[in-house]
Amino acid sequence: MKLLFWLSLGTVSYTYFGYAMLLAVYARLRRKPLLQRQMLPSVSIVIAAHNEERHLRAKLSNLESLLYPRDQLQILIASDGSTDRTAQILRESAAWITPIILNQPRGKAGALNETARQATGEILVFLDVRQMVDANAISELVTCFADPEVGAVSGELLLEPAAGGTAHDGLGIYWRIEKAVRKLESQSGSVVGVTGAIYAIRRELFVEIPNGTILDDVFVPMNVARQGRRVIFQPTAIARDRIFVERGKEFSRKVRTLTGNYQLVQLAPWLLSPANPLLFRFVSHKLLRLFVPFFLLAMAVSSAVSEGAFYKMAFAAQLVCYGLAVLGAVRPASRGVKPIAIAYTFVQLNLAAVAACNNFVQGRNKVW
Repeated sequence: MKLLFWLSLGTVSYTYFGYAMLLAVYARLRRKPLLQRQMLPSVSIVIAAHNEERHLRAKLSNLESLLYPRDQLQILIASDGSTDRTAQILRESAAWITPIILNQPRGKAGALNETARQATGEILVFLDVRQMVDANAISELVTCFADPEVGAVSGELLLEPAAGGTAHDGLGIYWRIEKAVRKLESQSGSVVGVTGAIYAIRRELFVEIPNGTILDDVFVPMNVARQGRRVIFQPTAIARDRIFVERGKEFSRKVRTLTGNYQLVQLAPWLLSPANPLLFRFVSHKLLRLFVPFFLLAMAVSSAVSEGAFYKMAFAAQLVCYGLAVLGAVRPASRGVKPIAIAYTFVQLNLAAVAACNNFVQGRNKVW
């Protein structure tokens, strides 16, 4: 049982910290240069929307503010079987965008595929409706394509507190670690996934997304890497989103993302084979997080039954952590205290992983 404890502790520590530390050393020893310069290739912005009446007008206004030459910019927005006024709003804006009205829903992947087929730009830029992008975001993305080795570029998503809400430290720490990992992956080669709210690829490298795919922002860049090109993180190409303040919204978003990681292995089994040039990074960054809850359970059980003062103290420390998480759940105001916020976020992330496993086993994979 003591061996089980140390194996579990080592796996959890590697997943959250060890992989980032290993990348930091590797990036220092094997940093890959990136050629960047201002350039103006033709760009097609690709957006899939489903019942986005609430956010669409703001998104259209945001797109109008982009600082990129209009004669080099094509904007295609698909309405995927929307039952609200999404399609009508798109038709009203047809003078400067290309609306693609799909009367029957195909899911996000199907809508993106159809939209990408009609794109003519050298570079495809994928955006989501809800998030607003900075005016220079497209220009910042395309600077990286001056490097012929680069096939895809991820922007950065900044999460900001919603009106009347506050960001707690636990979520902030999680995002800082995630961004640090992406930067280190980029500096030393390629990132495993991109920011779904803003990313770009060379049009000739686009591989159609299987219907029902949840994580196009992992499937697409992994196929770019499979074709021998780098996938880069560009932190100056910024999209902005609000942290959900509605009860359960952030949790649901995380469950969906983690469910998508399970689904990817089923849809693209080559990801777990030598055909995947980023196999080690994919396992370390994406897959191990799915199994952390089970290692945490093993840690708790093994430390509880093992003899010795150290293991009793380890078990007590785990109980304290989980107790702080419960306090953060029942008294949200307490999350202003950093240890409580960290414990609450940590437990929420791992509960989301358990829920994702259950979703995958039950076949509950939402296409939107």
